[in-house]
Amino acid sequence: MTASQPDLIRVTPAGLYCEAGDFFVDPWQPVPRAVITHAHTDHARAGSGAYLTAREGVSLLAYRLRDSAATIEGIEWGESRTLNGVTVSLHPAGHIRGSSQVRIEHRGAVWVVTGDYKHAADPTCTPFELVRCHTLITEATFALPVYRWAPGGAVMAEIAAWWQAVRADGGCTILYAYTLGKAQRLLAGLAPLIDEPVWVHGAIEPLNALYRADGVPLAATRLVSSAERGAKLSGALVLAPPSAVAPGWLRRFRHPETGFASGWMRLRGTRRRRSLDRGFAISDHVDWLALVRTIEASGATRVLATHGDSAALVRYLTERGIDAAPLATPYTGEDEE
Repeated sequence: MTASQPDLIRVTPAGLYCEAGDFFVDPWQPVPRAVITHAHTDHARAGSGAYLTAREGVSLLAYRLRDSAATIEGIEWGESRTLNGVTVSLHPAGHIRGSSQVRIEHRGAVWVVTGDYKHAADPTCTPFELVRCHTLITEATFALPVYRWAPGGAVMAEIAAWWQAVRADGGCTILYAYTLGKAQRLLAGLAPLIDEPVWVHGAIEPLNALYRADGVPLAATRLVSSAERGAKLSGALVLAPPSAVAPGWLRRFRHPETGFASGWMRLRGTRRRRSLDRGFAISDHVDWLALVRTIEASGATRVLATHGDSAALVRYLTERGIDAAPLATPYTGEDEE
């Protein structure tokens, strides 16, 4: 950009700020106006004056903010809003339900903030849509060539086969997954492969209810807390957040075997460090090949990479003659993978 046309987005103590439009994208402190890419807690923080998000994700954002006074406006995919002369529109990111990319246009310059995104098929959310731009701010959570995902259907079949094997031995299958997005994707993908309800931790079921209210079909579920006192749930498949890994919680199940559904399971060492029996590499972020393909197809002449392995991505792009740089934010890419 020239001196007369400054960057549309810059990093401030409160977050990514568009000064021309006077709004923030996924701010990490309360601000007057926030544009939110999705409802994961590392992107959606409470306390702002007004929120703009995709209509598909309004109920999830309202639930996560837990603020009855919050003003949340939901807009349709591709619908434009003009904020102080800056045109803003939201486009599907495919990360979780309601996740969006933010397209920002001002004086002929087009920027896109991807938020978190994936290309893989997911029946619980609108698929990723490529948005062309001049400057692309992209996540880089899994920006290393080692991260390449198998088709989601193959991983679902692998999980179902594991559960059936554990059930045949009289054990209980405990599958850890993040509460918002990943848990519902698993319940949707496993629905045709299992023949009984999935038992779920209490942190997951309220989010299941929001998905079902929006018409998303999920496998039947039962709350673990509703089981009869002393029941060991032999043969059951149990879905729980990683925070439920405490030994005291596991003692309620008969011969539990544990697994984790996450892109981080692509590395065997991660599974060993977490003392898991199984790891299933299924992610709600792009893998290396999809990340590079997105950048190339966007037409961006400038790329800013945030969180994850941004340094590795920047090095790769720079070696290929692309103007690339890291963009430091508090996002880790790990909290809600």
